[in-house]
Amino acid sequence: MSPSILEPGRRRRRRWPLWGALALAVLAAGAAVAYFAFVKAPGNVSHPNVEFTAPQTTKQAPPTLDWPVYGYDDQRTRYLPNAHIRPPLRTLWRFSGSNLIEFQPVLAQHRLFVLENDGRASALGARTGKVKWHRRVGQLAASSPAWAGGRVYMVANSAGSGGIASAGAGRVWCMDAKTGRVVWTTRLRSASESSPLIVGGRVYLGSQSGTVYALDVAGGHVRWRYHASGPVKAGIAFSDGRLFFGDYSGEMTSLRASDGHLLWRTGTSGRSFSRSGNFYATPAVAFGRVYAGNTDGFVYSFAARTGQLAWRHDTGGYVYAAPAVATVPGMRPAVFAGSYSGKFLALDARSGDVLWTHRAGGTISGAASVIGDVVYFSTLSKRTTTGLDARTGKAVWTFSRGAFNPAISDSRRLFITGYSSLYAFQPRSAAASAACRAPRRAHAKCARRARAKPAGSSRSARGSRRRAKRSH
Repeated sequence: MSPSILEPGRRRRRRWPLWGALALAVLAAGAAVAYFAFVKAPGNVSHPNVEFTAPQTTKQAPPTLDWPVYGYDDQRTRYLPNAHIRPPLRTLWRFSGSNLIEFQPVLAQHRLFVLENDGRASALGARTGKVKWHRRVGQLAASSPAWAGGRVYMVANSAGSGGIASAGAGRVWCMDAKTGRVVWTTRLRSASESSPLIVGGRVYLGSQSGTVYALDVAGGHVRWRYHASGPVKAGIAFSDGRLFFGDYSGEMTSLRASDGHLLWRTGTSGRSFSRSGNFYATPAVAFGRVYAGNTDGFVYSFAARTGQLAWRHDTGGYVYAAPAVATVPGMRPAVFAGSYSGKFLALDARSGDVLWTHRAGGTISGAASVIGDVVYFSTLSKRTTTGLDARTGKAVWTFSRGAFNPAISDSRRLFITGYSSLYAFQPRSAAASAACRAPRRAHAKCARRARAKPAGSSRSARGSRRRAKRSH
């Protein structure tokens, strides 16, 4: 045969390697898409134009002297504005508990109400730390009390030496805040570690079985129940007649508070293989948004009205901690949260962008609180508490005790929860002023204090840290 007849065949044979290469490229591209879609964990998302209500620029009202529920207010923002307390601080008193105090106490009418993990409940005088009354309410408790209308509400479980998963049925206790007398109790169908919320004559809480309860404050009768897709371990937040909570199926849910009617429910897929993490953290509601941390490592922001995802930001580790949301003067509206990565972050409340990052050097499991212009958080692995300037992230105070949820305040005193103890602080300047007003104090000593270096100096800061350590 002539070469001209063989040429087309040769050309056809040469096409097979090309087609094979194209097929392999298509397969590789499909595998890459599948990897990024299902195997690799997704990245950050930001939709800042999702409904957002900018805070008012009017002067903030003076804060209440009470911190009556976990998270300070019904929205669980953990933000006490215009507080008159700032480091350096002086220890006033210490209360030594008998067991872990995982969740901070609440404060009302100059009393602190503490619930230890072994079910021991106590009422303390906020000024002195003296015990007013104490009572055993269960065998395992992992939540904060709540105060309303002269009564204190607590949730505890009947057993639990092996942890919440093996705990017995939970019970809600309503007690007279002044005397500790039991007004009523209501038994739940499963264990609970949800810090109760009291709004409009109802007690709202979640449970291990995924049941959300609305109880009547008068007698503890169940008004309605809602069954979520997973355990509801977090506290429930309230805003504009709506309830908000996350569950262990990775869903965030909003209900109508009056009757438990479902308004919206949205899922998450922040882990590999498009899986959901768990919402252990109590959400915070502000600016028309819902904010919550998830064990998939992200902090989330949803539109409060529709549930639409506004943003999510990766922290590099589990986020068990509830976020704090604040409008500190001199900075944009911000969300403050830490994670098991050891990072503590301030995020833009609208976009999720990082405003600053602080390396804590230890795992952060509990929630932060913003008191005035200082944000406080604890490290579980190092057992310390740190106060940061909310605008810059620079440390202004450290304390060698801490574990989970550290700080509340009545605007004049700061109360810090250690691992099993509770501490009260006041500004050193206030302590010095009180000492100089005392009739038996020498005037020369007061004069020396007046001539002391300002609190911002390095020598004064070092001295305050040494005094804080000696206070233990």
